[in-house]
Amino acid sequence: MRISRRLLAVGATLGLAALSLTACASGAADTPGQTATAEGVYASGKSDTLIFGVVPDTESTQNNWEPLGQYLSIITGKQVDYFEAADYTALIEASIAGKIDVAAFSGFTYYNAWKNGAQITPFAGQLTGDLKEPGYYSVAIANPSAGVADLADFAGKNVCFVSETSTSGYLFPSKALLEAGVDPSKDLTPVFAGKHDASAEKVAAGTECVAGFAEDAVADPKIADGSVVEVARQLVPGAPLVYADQLPQEIKDILVAKLSETTMDDMIAAGVKVSDAKAAKEWFAGTKPVDDSYYDQIRDLCAELPTVESCQ
Repeated sequence: MRISRRLLAVGATLGLAALSLTACASGAADTPGQTATAEGVYASGKSDTLIFGVVPDTESTQNNWEPLGQYLSIITGKQVDYFEAADYTALIEASIAGKIDVAAFSGFTYYNAWKNGAQITPFAGQLTGDLKEPGYYSVAIANPSAGVADLADFAGKNVCFVSETSTSGYLFPSKALLEAGVDPSKDLTPVFAGKHDASAEKVAAGTECVAGFAEDAVADPKIADGSVVEVARQLVPGAPLVYADQLPQEIKDILVAKLSETTMDDMIAAGVKVSDAKAAKEWFAGTKPVDDSYYDQIRDLCAELPTVESCQ
């Protein structure tokens, strides 16, 4: 069982044609680059390889997902190649094009992929930190010298968001701001940092933006060291693990049986190697089963936010 450390960076503006995985040979399936078996299709073009897509939400994305990649290899007996897209949109387009077998999405990213026709199924929601159910926190932060005491103070400021398809870095912050009387489409100047750590770092620097949003795994260390202050936080739906519907049923069954309800401790016991188990659990502590209906809360929220373009 092997896990490849290749990174396949893909620009969102290159179009679907540019999403072909150059590291994978073309097979004889209807879609170039895919291999059909009697029961299903592999995106890689090879039946001994799974393509694992991850949301590019921090600079250390591959390191964060390395334990899960190892575990996928252990439970399936296949090589796992990372598909780390350049941004959220590229990952969505890759899922629509059938270029990934398994992926770790955010809730809003899944919604956008589903809305645009991706043939994928969520089967597990991620646990982080000490949470016992799927979920994590969207944290509103500010530069200590900005004089920001609450979300209403974001009005008139340069505010860092992560991406227009980020759950904790844009969708839920938009809801929170509106509830505080601040319309993010006209009452502030948005700065899209691209990644959660970039958003937090820009707020700490206080030049491009003096307030913003980031997920708790990124925001909390900066709050602890005093480089930013916490303004508010809200729980958001757990990020889904999804599989491509085109995969062989045997592989889908393994993923559900072995990965829909597990813990980092279970993964370590199965042979996953981590240098710091406590730090790994802050990012990925385990999973609980979810299905598509769990993300109705994203659909419902989008229905309440007609000004959020990526909801439409």
